[in-house]
This record gives sequence, C-alpha cells and structure tokens, in this order.
Amino acid sequence: MNKEKGLSAWQLTMMALGTVIGGSFFLGSSVAIHSAGPSIIIAYILGGVLVYFILYALSEMTVANPSAGSFRSFANEAYGQGAGFVVGWVYWTGMVLAMSSEATAVSILVREWLPRISITWLGSFIIIGVTLLNLLGASKLSKLESGLAAIKVITILAFIVLAALLVFGILPGRTVVETGETERQAFLAGGVKGIAGSMLIVMFSYAGFEIIGLAASEAKNPGVTVPKAINYTVLSLLGLYILSVGFIIPMIPTEEIREDISPMVAALNRFRIGWAGTVINVVLITAILSTMLAAMFGLGRMIRSLADDKLAPGFIKDKTEVPYRGIIFSGLAMLAGLGLGLVFPRVYLFLISSGGFALLFTYAIIMATHIKFRKKYGCPEGKCRLRGFPYSSLFALIFLVLAIISMPFIKGQGSGLAAGAFMIVFYSVCYGVIWFINRRRQKNMAYPFQNGLQGKLSTELSEELTKQERIVKGLNDTISNSKESNINQEK
Repeated sequence: MNKEKGLSAWQLTMMALGTVIGGSFFLGSSVAIHSAGPSIIIAYILGGVLVYFILYALSEMTVANPSAGSFRSFANEAYGQGAGFVVGWVYWTGMVLAMSSEATAVSILVREWLPRISITWLGSFIIIGVTLLNLLGASKLSKLESGLAAIKVITILAFIVLAALLVFGILPGRTVVETGETERQAFLAGGVKGIAGSMLIVMFSYAGFEIIGLAASEAKNPGVTVPKAINYTVLSLLGLYILSVGFIIPMIPTEEIREDISPMVAALNRFRIGWAGTVINVVLITAILSTMLAAMFGLGRMIRSLADDKLAPGFIKDKTEVPYRGIIFSGLAMLAGLGLGLVFPRVYLFLISSGGFALLFTYAIIMATHIKFRKKYGCPEGKCRLRGFPYSSLFALIFLVLAIISMPFIKGQGSGLAAGAFMIVFYSVCYGVIWFINRRRQKNMAYPFQNGLQGKLSTELSEELTKQERIVKGLNDTISNSKESNINQEK
C-alpha cells in the first residue's frame, strides 16, 4: 500500500475503538460492577494502565517493523517459528470462535423485531455481510468502521452527559443524586476478591486494541501514525470507561445490577428514563457488528501472514493489498463455528470460551516478546515509548499470567482456560508434525543430489584411473619392446 494514502491516526483509533467497545462493556460490565461494587473504578483504572503498557510495548516493535503479522511476526523473531505459529493460530482460532458467538448474540437481539427468522439464517447473513464488507479494503472499511464506532462513542458520551445532569441536579424535575448510593454501600463491597474477580471481565472490555498493530502495515507513515493512534486510543478508552462507570455507581446500588441488562439502562430506568433500554439495544447491535467488522479485518491479515511464512495452507496466500482469500477463509470458518454451535452446542460453548484466553495469551506473548526485543535492539529510533522498562513490562506480564491462572475461579471462565490449553497443545503438535515433514523433505531433496554427485565423481575417477592404467601399460610395453630390440642387436 502507498503509505502516503494509508490509514491515518484517527482512522486507526476509530478502528481500535470499534473493536474494543462492544458487548463486553455495554452488557458484560454488569457482572464486573456487581462483583466488585464501587471499587470497580479501581479495576477499570488498573485495566487502563495495563492497556497502556501493552500498547506502547506493541508500538515500539511495530515502529521498528510494521509487519502485517504484527505480534505473531515479533514472537517468531524472538522465540522461533514454533512460537509464531502457535500464537498466530491460537489468536485466529479464538477470535473466529468468539466472533461466531457474537453473530449469534446479534441474531438473538434482532429476533426481538423479526421473530419469524431463525437464528441460523440471521447469523449466517450477518457473517456473510461482515465478510463481504471487509473485501472492500482498508480505506473504505475504515470509513464505515469510523461511523459505527462514532455511534458507540456518542452513545456513551450522551449517557455521561445525561448522568452528570442527574447527579448534579441540573435536569429539571429530577431529584439531585450527588454522592447517592456511594454513601449507602461500602467502597470495597466485594472485597479484594471482588476486584480480582472483576479484572478478567474488565480486561475483556478493553480487548481488541491489538488491531492497531495488525493494521500498521497499511498505515500512513507508521512511525508517526501508530504512536499517535495509541495515544488517542488509550486516552479515549480511559475517559469513556471511567467516567461512565463513575456516574453509574452513585445512581444505582451495585447489588441491583443484573447480568442480563446493561448497567447504563439499569441506572437510567431507576430514574424512569425508560426509552434508554431500546436505544441501548439498538446501539448494542451496531457495537457488536462494529466489533465483528474490525475483528475480521485483523483475522484476514493474520491468516495471510501465516500463509506467507508457509505456516497455513498455500491457497490462502494472496499478493493483493487486500487479503481476499484470508478474509473469505476466516468468514467460512465463522460459518463453520456457527454450524458447530447448532449441531454440538456443548462442544461449541466449550470452544467459544477460549476467545478470552486467546486474547490474554496474546497480550502475555506481546509483553514477553517486548522484553527480549528491548534487550536486543534497545529503543527504536532512539525513542523509548514505554517508560520504566523492564519493570513495566514485567509487571504487565506477571499480571496477565495471573489473570490467565485465575480464570477457573470466575464463573464460566474455567472452561476457557481448559479450551485455551487444549488449543496450545493442539497447535504445538501440529507445528511438530509440519516441522518433521519439512525436515524429511529437505533430506529427501538433499540425498538424491548427494548420491548423484557421488556417482558422477566415482565414474569420473574410474575413467581417469583406467586412462592412467592404459598410459602406464603403454609405457611398459614400449620399454619392454625397447629392451628386446637391444638384446637382438647385441646377438
């Protein structure tokens, strides 16, 4: 791609926000807020700090090498081809399964208005639509993604403004909230355990920002654009999340927030603003679609990166700027995931739980790779974007490992750890088989050459020896004849 006409910092930012802000925040945050109580604000701040560390670690490596494979290519360089293979396939598989489940979630929401259409048809239509839209290319897709992301951002901003009006008593005819429910409940309502348990869900609500790294190869002047996009993304997410959660806490007791309703809707319903539920449901549909679009963008480029390194089927390899084959292959995989959910629902539920593991695993690999990258190459272009190295990188890495280990202690996440471990073992075995087959091929290609060369040398040597023997024999015959002639003359 022509870097002068590539993606701008704002386009990368909107693509990242489009991926990150989805069902995990609009709906999933209910579980986190209910678990931790008012102290959930600490979890969101801590989550934002971790995102800052991970993104800036990714930024340093991306600026040095804006590869389409992003963190997979970096892991490949730091820890070998096997690590790159496992990371790439675990990420791709986890995201494909997660996005097929998102298609099911959208279908369930849409059926409230179109009850006669089956989830199978709705889900398939959504996946096909997302796949076809991604075939338009980065430039056109970024405009659509920016529009969908803007809807989500505007909705959260509208909630923040409306909540602020209620809290500060500016809205006419409404009771002043002020500190409200925060005075009637303990700050650490769920204790330290509540914060620890909510951290995994909070991290999922921040997940998806790695799309900046995957899109870096198609950005305008990556060395400047990527760091700017990361600044905008971190500040936007921290501002939107912390302000919205900060206003929810005084408006409604955290124990009244249920997991089947958005905390924003629950808070506004308490003040008889009933239309909020309908609006949030519509926005939730656009939020999930936006997440799927941006995720498909990254999946197509990830699988092509694997194919370029001969770590994925050769027919996926594509020389065009848009990875058409990778996108179509990923779309077909999502359809297969959707079908798996209908035929084998228990297996499907087990596998889709690996989506969260795949993201945490990817982020841990990014930090581990960054530690090795910084020690080997130092700061790219002499600019250290991640401060406090190596402590900042080690802190993020240890925290992510602890988050993965703690998955079984959180309801519904134990299967995610098991599914993730299964994927790592499965793809490690796959790489071992590929490595063994390639090694055998190399030997088979080398042996005929060596045998042929040895045969040729042997033949040439034999001919040379025969020739020399003939010369020696000729000389001997000449000498013998000469001696016989001399004897005869003397007689």
